Amino acid sequence: MPPIVPIFVHSEAMSSIGFGIDVGGSGVKGARVDLESGEFASERIKILTPQPATPEAVAEVVAQIVEQAQWEGPVGITVPGIVRDQVVESAANIDSSWIGTNAQELFSRHLDGREVTVLNDADAAGLAEITYGIPEASRGPVIFLTLGTGIGSAILIDGHLYPNSELGHLEVDGKEAERRASSAVKERKDLSYKQWAQRVDKVLHTYEELFSPSLFIVGGGISRKSEKWIPLLTCRTKVVPARLLNTAGIVGAAMISQQDSAS
Repeated sequence: MPPIVPIFVHSEAMSSIGFGIDVGGSGVKGARVDLESGEFASERIKILTPQPATPEAVAEVVAQIVEQAQWEGPVGITVPGIVRDQVVESAANIDSSWIGTNAQELFSRHLDGREVTVLNDADAAGLAEITYGIPEASRGPVIFLTLGTGIGSAILIDGHLYPNSELGHLEVDGKEAERRASSAVKERKDLSYKQWAQRVDKVLHTYEELFSPSLFIVGGGISRKSEKWIPLLTCRTKVVPARLLNTAGIVGAAMISQQDSAS
């Protein structure tokens, strides 16, 4: 059983500014983060995810972002896959060559040996939402979902994270949830918000039956237009948009980089 990850606590030993990088299926994004407020302390830098998104190719892009930002400290990096003991164990929306890669060693090598911490992208976003977003996220069982290229998930229990849940790969009526209801599916099939909300609703009903959460928090870029589809959902559990929207992955990565560097 993986360890439960506690809520982030800023200490005097930590810098008030961290740097996070979020590796996504379409873009690699990074920024300085004010760890007191959870807000960006610099402009976000984005470079398109290389294709194929192999470990070496992505690490080169990460190094470009750090160099462009002129950042010298520890770096937190998210990847869209299971990360255990800094080794990537799945690769749904990046190249399959990531499986078995020691991501910490990879990125540290490309960043001239500096301190690096790597974690699952949705886990990073969930931790950020607990700390800077919705107060309800720290109470009871909460499911945080990022709807984007796939569906990322973070299971939060009284403010603690159960890592690497990967609920987007759970089958719903014979098809993986993220192949049924990610925002990429909406775009690819040119679905209306009503049509897409029905797909999201089916997925949430399944999660509801299995986990009985007290709250769903939905993030990703499409959460910016939550008023167009959240009111169409019929699940019993309350559904709210993430307050950090699609910045949460970078914020969570920056948090973890500083917490690990202080430990």
